[in-house]
Amino acid sequence: MCDTLAVVSGDGVLFAKNSDRNPNEAQLLEWQARATHAPGASVACTWIEIPQVSATHAALLSRPFWMFGAEIGANEHGVAIGNEAVFTREPYAATGLTGMDLLRLALERARNADEAVQVIVSLLERHGQGGGCGHEKRAFTYHNSFLVADPRGAIVLETAGRRYATERVSGARSISNVLTIPSFARAHSDRIKTRVAGGRARLARTSELCRLAKSPAELMAVLRDHGAGRRWPVYARSNGAMRAPCMHAGGLVAASQTTASWVADLRAGDSRHFVTATAAPCLSVYKPVRVTEPLDLGPAPTDRFDPETLWWRQERLHRRLIADPARLAEDYVGERDALEAQLRLELTGPAESFARADALLARWLERLAPLAWRDRRPPITRAYWRKRDARAGV
Repeated sequence: MCDTLAVVSGDGVLFAKNSDRNPNEAQLLEWQARATHAPGASVACTWIEIPQVSATHAALLSRPFWMFGAEIGANEHGVAIGNEAVFTREPYAATGLTGMDLLRLALERARNADEAVQVIVSLLERHGQGGGCGHEKRAFTYHNSFLVADPRGAIVLETAGRRYATERVSGARSISNVLTIPSFARAHSDRIKTRVAGGRARLARTSELCRLAKSPAELMAVLRDHGAGRRWPVYARSNGAMRAPCMHAGGLVAASQTTASWVADLRAGDSRHFVTATAAPCLSVYKPVRVTEPLDLGPAPTDRFDPETLWWRQERLHRRLIADPARLAEDYVGERDALEAQLRLELTGPAESFARADALLARWLERLAPLAWRDRRPPITRAYWRKRDARAGV
């Protein structure tokens, strides 16, 4: 489950996305260099192999560790894309390109938003979409919608099997696991699955909030939102805290967690990107990155706890603080907010920004280590997280 936003104004375009997946499904930042490919070459996607093009653009991807495709990404030409799971009445194919594959392939092959939409549509028509998209439940599958942006505008692309519809964005726009183009939604939406995913509630909330967002910092606040009047998540028995953009797992029927978050400022000639590279944006630091400036972030994370990886180091802090955030997290958030403001004001470069964020993380892990604490979440949520922690070896 995810939320993707765009704000199109006379000044240009702002873009943002939360990627929501299984709580132990680590997501990594991956830089792909510009490349040329031999005639007849192919590319192995998550489930199928397709013909490669002669040249691919440089791209920065936020990718679930086990997939070819990406949940969020941008390329050297200022194109940024986020995808959403959507649930439709069209049949689901046993194999094909996943929505994440389509997103990555579009970034590698398109120079602007219109080209990216055409790439996705042509691949959809030729190869179809399908195959398992879940981590713990690999057979879980869905269709996809996309929000495709560049410095000049943004386009919503919604799909149902090989069918699709597009809509150009004017002003603020959000997509949240629900078909939103009216005629297409009436024809294809599976209302029951859409309701379980909490898409309509989040769509209403993100649409309201992104209308007011005028800067990257304000979009970060939208992605950290837990709902009207809520400082911290409130958990439902059925689907945990899935009704707000900053998603927290812990329900009986559906359970999804924000595992990566990204904000892009496409208004300037040189696009600016801010990423968490970690889960739970409410407790993470947004750090600047550049599409053509790779960073060494250490080993790539998997679904097993590894303190050598940034994603899992932050998870150790996140899982401690979120158990009783009103008591444990407020001081941390104050320090985090001050650091983010400094990074933006000083225009701190990517490598230094990641180092300063990691230093904050290390201080807080050391500070929390000797403290006694109690998990104050509902019993169902506590039980859910005990299983996730045991599965990951936390």
